[in-house]
Amino acid sequence: MLETDETLTSSLLRPLEDYGFIFMPAPSLGVMLSWAEADWAPFAEAWERLGQDLYMADGGRYRRRRHGAFAVLDGRPRLKPHQPHFQSRDYNPLNGDVQRWFDPIEEAFVEDPILRSLYAGLTPLFSRLDRRKLSGRWESEVHQFRIESTPSTVGHPTPEGLHRDGVDWVLVMLVDRKGVAEGTTIIGDGDGKQQGRFTLSRPGDAVILDDRRIQHGVTPIRTLAGVDFGTRDALVITWSAGKQTEGDRFPSATPD
Repeated sequence: MLETDETLTSSLLRPLEDYGFIFMPAPSLGVMLSWAEADWAPFAEAWERLGQDLYMADGGRYRRRRHGAFAVLDGRPRLKPHQPHFQSRDYNPLNGDVQRWFDPIEEAFVEDPILRSLYAGLTPLFSRLDRRKLSGRWESEVHQFRIESTPSTVGHPTPEGLHRDGVDWVLVMLVDRKGVAEGTTIIGDGDGKQQGRFTLSRPGDAVILDDRRIQHGVTPIRTLAGVDFGTRDALVITWSAGKQTEGDRFPSATPD
């Protein structure tokens, strides 16, 4: 839970109102949400079991992921039946207009205390920013990403470039990075003019952004000299108010 109304206002509310995004270097988000140190290892370990992303239109095999859709009420997430992730080409010109069926997030991860604290702490913040009832329903998606690189292959966290996700609010949090350089986060305004540039380099580094106002992207990752294999693990959570996620238009069953 967020510690105090004053902490919420001074640390998160005003920067998001003024600029549409905030970079939170570790361990600030964890401290604010009272994460227990012992909870981080099992949270991060879930990234060791991600399936291959087979939908990359660029032909790449550098991305692994899991995905889940949630309904969030009173800051408590409820997992929906498994569904595809769908974005129109307006938001994702590379992989848009395709039903993308990724491996579902694991049942144990749904109850992970860090994941649930993110919902409990951030959902009321977004309700305040959007002047909604704190008990209002949000639609949300959770994405676990692992981007891989080798000396001969570059990993692209956002191959679509600077973009919006087509939602209201987005959290991007680094879980870990090993043996890689670069992977710089770039923040742009609605016209793509750069507003910020920083690297999520420590586990728990995070950026929160208003997707209606802000575009974001991440530069490619490359393995360090002398390293055979590198990875960048990240958690992305999106919130959309008063509307279903686009994937809700499709049957809640895995494809044949």
